[in-house]
Amino acid sequence: MRPQKDEEALVDVLDVLLRDGAILRADVIVSVAEIPLVGIKLTAAIAGMETMNEYGLFEEWDIERRRSAVTRRQHRRERNRNTADHDRVAGGGSQISDQARTEDGSE
Repeated sequence: MRPQKDEEALVDVLDVLLRDGAILRADVIVSVAEIPLVGIKLTAAIAGMETMNEYGLFEEWDIERRRSAVTRRQHRRERNRNTADHDRVAGGGSQISDQARTEDGSE
């Protein structure tokens, strides 16, 4: 029997990982002469961002991203408002001064 490479199997594994996710945990102790020297506790979560957010794994990241998006949107609106106000003042400034001159009877 010859080994076969099944492309669909890889796609299915990736689909399950992104949709459902997986948690990998490892505890490693490095010892010399039965004396523990270093301990490592590792935890890795692999999933799509939607799944991560559902389980609260990236809650702080999600909150910060949303906060920065709102701040950027507010700055953009303020900048657009300031630009519009500046354009209105710059464009209307000559009209106002022309009106003031004609009302004064200067011209």
